[in-house]
Amino acid sequence: MAQNQAQSQTQEIPQDKFLTMSANLLHKAFVEAARTDSKNLYRQLSEGSRVALTQVQMEDKSTVRFDLSLDHTEYQGKLNYSAFRASVATLIANLADALQKEQEIPVFNAQDDTGVMMFGITAVTVDDDKPSVMVLGADPGGAQATIELRLLYIDPQQFAVSDDREDAAGSA
Repeated sequence: MAQNQAQSQTQEIPQDKFLTMSANLLHKAFVEAARTDSKNLYRQLSEGSRVALTQVQMEDKSTVRFDLSLDHTEYQGKLNYSAFRASVATLIANLADALQKEQEIPVFNAQDDTGVMMFGITAVTVDDDKPSVMVLGADPGGAQATIELRLLYIDPQQFAVSDDREDAAGSA
């Protein structure tokens, strides 16, 4: 998943380790961090900035920078720090639960760039009776020794059961 540019060799990180590392980085940034620091990070993300989180030394002694970005275009309502933090906390908890239970976590790749992925663990939060769904994505950055973690709100309608399907299920 990470690639060292100088050596042009790819070091794969097993999915469970990558997700554990990602959850830990999110936890440090938004749960353990002082509220002021966490809120400042959220503000940068909500304004569309890609923020460098940390450098991680890999087993082969190469270093990989982890960045973070946020796509909140599908958030239902007006996103604020508290709602965002609730989504992140729920996502971390759901990732931890799936990893602890050793569940197989589906991975979806972008059609135009198969290196960009989205993990099939969701965090559903409700604000003013409107559900929002957050997922974690990752872009390994190609030739750069950088991994971009992407927090994305996705359209919750894709999870909704339509009235037609409910009627068909009820009459079966």
